Amino acid sequence: MEHALELARKGVGLTSPNPTVGCVIVKDGAIVGEGFHQYDWREHAEIVALKQAGETARGATMYVTLEPCNHTGRTGPCSEAVLAAGIARLVGAMEDPNPKNGAGGFERLREAGVEVENGLLEEEAQRLNEGFSHWIKSRKPFVTLKSALTLDGQLAIPKTRKAKKHEWITSEESRAEVHRMRHASDALLTGIGTILADDPLLTDRSGLERRRRLLRVVLDTDLRLSPKSRIVQTADDDLLVFTAASLKSPKARKLQNAGIEVVHAKRRRNGLDLQAVLKELGRRDILSVLLEAGPVLNGAALAAGVVNKLVLFYAPKIAGSSQLPVVKGSSLYLSRFRVRSVRQFGPDVAIEAYL
Repeated sequence: MEHALELARKGVGLTSPNPTVGCVIVKDGAIVGEGFHQYDWREHAEIVALKQAGETARGATMYVTLEPCNHTGRTGPCSEAVLAAGIARLVGAMEDPNPKNGAGGFERLREAGVEVENGLLEEEAQRLNEGFSHWIKSRKPFVTLKSALTLDGQLAIPKTRKAKKHEWITSEESRAEVHRMRHASDALLTGIGTILADDPLLTDRSGLERRRRLLRVVLDTDLRLSPKSRIVQTADDDLLVFTAASLKSPKARKLQNAGIEVVHAKRRRNGLDLQAVLKELGRRDILSVLLEAGPVLNGAALAAGVVNKLVLFYAPKIAGSSQLPVVKGSSLYLSRFRVRSVRQFGPDVAIEAYL
């Protein structure tokens, strides 16, 4: 199953809006077939592994990270293919969260006489598909709030006269991990404040293959985004701007003429309607969103209850000021966090916590 999960991870960035799945077929103590799913290949991991195994699949054991589908979508039911191949035993990691799976692949296989076990390394499988599971149930993307900060909770080091260029808070190792996080996400969400302050690119520079470009999403209530900004200048059908301003205004026209899609969203007290923004992203088959923003949008997202996970990179530095905290919000108090992991990247420490 660990090997099946390794195979599944090869599909990160290549499967969305489908789940990532790995499959291994074992007979007489040897692997006779294996595979993982890629959206453009169409075939699910089980089919890839069964084709590789051929006739040796009969009487074998299949290890699969996600319950075989039991419905017809772009392909036929994997449960029927497993039965046709003569698999004697199937070990699964997690159930399929897709409501379309109906009675379920596990139940179908048990009814046909296949020995079925489920729940092996389930937590690892669930984490691998947390975006898909959340989206398939809610039709909204899974949101991870990521921030890099000092030990005293600041998002930036105060500039000095001697500073000739921007000083990164975190190390190269942490920044490389952030790009891996971007690679695993369908969209990156930020606010206009971050764009105006830093003029960032906000691209996936992991160097890893992905099926579709990382969608860059900017929340810009009053439409202050400049056509000369780097995010606009580098846009290639991968930039989406939400605003409460009129889509017929001169500012909107300039961005639209530059090939940028501008979408209207309702104004709320703390900015735009974040629930509506996520609903629209979900409608576009965006399963996972990485929120990289400033304190105001971070606070608004937490207050709106749209954040599912936090990943905070702490650098061994002290800012010595309280000008830019990770979160700003009136009466914002959240106490229910579950720390999943604490990892080290170079000199930095990253804390991953779920709400």
